[in-house]
Amino acid sequence: MPTRLAPVSETTKPGPVPDATVPTAATATATAPTPTATPAPAGVGGGRPRLLVLDGHSMAFRAFYALPAENFATSSGQHTNAVHGFTSMLINLIRDQQPTHVAVAFDVSDDTTFRKAEYSEYKAGRNDTPNEFHGQIDLIDQVMGAWGIKTIKMPGYEADDILATLAAQGDAAGFEVLLVSGDRDTFQLINDNVMVLYPKQGVSNIPRLDAAAIEEKYFVSPSRYSDLAALVGESADNLPGVPGVGPKTAAKWINLYGGLEGILENIDSIGGKVGAALRDNLDSVKRNRRLNHLLRDLELPVGLDELAEPRPDRQAVEALFDTLEFRTLRARLFALYGDDTAGAEAETIEAPEFTTLTDAAALEAFFAAGSGMRSALAVQLVPGRIGEDAAALAVVRKGGAAYIELPALDAAAEAVVARWLQDPEEAKVMHEFKAGLKALHQRGLGLEGVVDDTAISGYLIQPDRRSYELPELSQHHLKITLATPAAQSGQLELELGGEDDAAATALVQQAAVVHALSKHFEQELVERKADALLTTLELPVARVLAQMELTGIAVSMDRMDEQLADLAKVIDNAQEQAFAAIGHEVNLGSPKQLQTVLFEELGLPKTKKIKSGYTTDAASLKGLLEKTGHEFLVQLMAHRESSKLAQMVETLKKAVDEDGRIHTTYAQNVAATGRISSNNPNLQNIPVRSEEGRRVRGIFVVSEGYECLLSADYSQIEMRIMAHLSGDAGLIRAYKEGEDLHRFVGAHIFNVAPEDVTSAMRSKVKAMSYGLAYGLTSFGLSKQLEISVDEARTLMKDYFDRFGAVRDYLRGVVDQARIDGYTATIEGRRRYLPDLTSTDRQAREAAERIALNSPIQGSAADLIKRAMLGVAAELASQGLTSRMLLQVHDELVLEVANGEREAVEKIVAGQMGAAADLAVPLDVQIGVGSTWDDAGH
Repeated sequence: MPTRLAPVSETTKPGPVPDATVPTAATATATAPTPTATPAPAGVGGGRPRLLVLDGHSMAFRAFYALPAENFATSSGQHTNAVHGFTSMLINLIRDQQPTHVAVAFDVSDDTTFRKAEYSEYKAGRNDTPNEFHGQIDLIDQVMGAWGIKTIKMPGYEADDILATLAAQGDAAGFEVLLVSGDRDTFQLINDNVMVLYPKQGVSNIPRLDAAAIEEKYFVSPSRYSDLAALVGESADNLPGVPGVGPKTAAKWINLYGGLEGILENIDSIGGKVGAALRDNLDSVKRNRRLNHLLRDLELPVGLDELAEPRPDRQAVEALFDTLEFRTLRARLFALYGDDTAGAEAETIEAPEFTTLTDAAALEAFFAAGSGMRSALAVQLVPGRIGEDAAALAVVRKGGAAYIELPALDAAAEAVVARWLQDPEEAKVMHEFKAGLKALHQRGLGLEGVVDDTAISGYLIQPDRRSYELPELSQHHLKITLATPAAQSGQLELELGGEDDAAATALVQQAAVVHALSKHFEQELVERKADALLTTLELPVARVLAQMELTGIAVSMDRMDEQLADLAKVIDNAQEQAFAAIGHEVNLGSPKQLQTVLFEELGLPKTKKIKSGYTTDAASLKGLLEKTGHEFLVQLMAHRESSKLAQMVETLKKAVDEDGRIHTTYAQNVAATGRISSNNPNLQNIPVRSEEGRRVRGIFVVSEGYECLLSADYSQIEMRIMAHLSGDAGLIRAYKEGEDLHRFVGAHIFNVAPEDVTSAMRSKVKAMSYGLAYGLTSFGLSKQLEISVDEARTLMKDYFDRFGAVRDYLRGVVDQARIDGYTATIEGRRRYLPDLTSTDRQAREAAERIALNSPIQGSAADLIKRAMLGVAAELASQGLTSRMLLQVHDELVLEVANGEREAVEKIVAGQMGAAADLAVPLDVQIGVGSTWDDAGH
């Protein structure tokens, strides 16, 4: 049993209330031994120790409402705004307050506290906890565990009681105590040694409140605050006060009669309506006082000494922050503790001894000495016309290292370097191979023999990491900290003309880390059966993507300007019509002004309640428009859509390079499913469903000297993969016979002939078929199709009755993933899902949805990559000059050279159709035209 401290002196705790015994931990549980004070340890700077205690639930809710939930969510759908805000706040508190001891207290459940047992309406009437908040308390608890900070929960009691007990213990032990809470009940704990940090706004402005601050605001001492609250009431706890009695009247009584006890002794002397109201509500006042009094003698599971000097477990924090997809927070957290958090095994890797080589003979000797060894290659990048140029190389192998400044080489020396770079028998490992390949290409240098890219192999091992930058991977996997701040990215970017020695050292150091990291990954890649994916799929695809990025796609500036002008007219007209619909002007981009117009002036049905009022997001306004058809909403939606498109076109216009083309950058290690992503600019999010959206595709045109653009994509690729994986005979037969799948399924579900399946029936089937692969529930289907939950449930039941193998597959894939700990694609790409066994329902259900979707979406991603390799290889083998330009999920866009159209169509259809051996045929749809939009189909 932990040591217990002496109770707070009578001068700091309120006096008893007649006929209203205040419960204590001693009366609520077994009688405890007389406590003794714990000796105070040394504090900050050798002074008093400082204890920081947070009310976990209170501050988590404040963090939740301080940050928009929609901006903080993992790829699995778990919202993290409360976790992020809480962690950020605590980092700032520890930095600013420099506590020697830290703890976080959490509520267990309102329904189990002694307060709720006495008064069933205690805290009743509070808004339901937002769905986005669910699961975040458990995640905060996990962050605290990785941080080394003790969290305390006491069944039957509230976090405030834990704060009160720790405050009493710290006070008795000579600590300075800082309590962080948004609950005013903690004001009663303030004394000379205890202060409350009470948030004024969000979780960024949290000033200290001392006794003087409480007296200035409430006109009573902190020890009498609970008396004041008993009289005035507390709406947050649903404790009604005495009607007509405000804080000033209550404070006057308290100071006149010496507290609540004195007031009750002189209750008949208090006249007027407020006196009568006090006498009429006497029982409520006594109850309020019992309930708002905080217990200071709980039997806590930890002692003060166990709260001292928490330190994060770096590996645990890295793993958890990867799951939460936090990037910047980890650097801020680790900065609090310097290198101490790296642990005993952490080390700093310095650049190995190296030689700067410029002479052909010396270079020849260096490469010959390392022949047959695996070498790490790092490329120093400098800004170039398109992407970067290569300024220098660092080569590190076992027993040797060299720095090679490319502009300093003469023709003979450059030829030696070129031969080594292009030798496929000389194994090389890199970080961000594609960037290095492009930079070397800019200097006319080829690159072969690359057997590992640690940015990709790290991704294959942990596909859910937020970042695969070299410093983070080396710290996480090797416990190695890069010694120089220069190496903060995978490929070092330095301006030419800088410190030569520093640049050389940094680049060689980077190569040394890549060498160690690649060696570390070897066995893990094999164990996770990802080695073949790396060498036969991802590295070859990186080479294809590099060429596509260098090529870019041509755009028509005239078409772009024309569309911007047309969109400006639409935007202006929509704004004018919107103003006319309400009779005055309003800022259509201001949610606050829109709330006033929609819900006050027009009296439209309320949307979802958010912190700032009622949401005006796109989905809510669309639903409101369908309900009301109001002209203002029609024009507002048109204004939003056109403004969004105009912004997209402006972004594309800024991205046009001096060659008149847009050169996007593809990434293979962003989407955990294996899908390739596009950025700077993103060419994968251009809308294709609306006419205006398709016009954006119309600005991408065929280059001069080429015949046309060709677009090829897979038809219903995910449903075909579903049919293959499930082995459902009905779906397989439909695809083999070339039937319209959704019409075929509709005929079986609705028991009608295929020709009698209406468009409405087909739409329902299509939505459900795709939704099933994403874990769609009957409730979700009902919302999507705007039908009752019962109808959606019946629809799904009929579907599964007819296509039982699909049902069995969907159940089985989750069950198997729970056993294995991961899902796998047809090619064996794994995605590890530890949350499948989580006790948190929301996290577990999110992982189950990922388990359903990842094998299907991941297999589609692998399949298009195989197709890209096949197309690229066949174009090259036939000596064609047509080229791939874009990859947009299931679509490839090529530029066809004059006279090559027939050959290219045959290659694309053949290679895409043969990219995987499925139980159903792969249907490839091909279109051609002078623009990307014209080539669409």
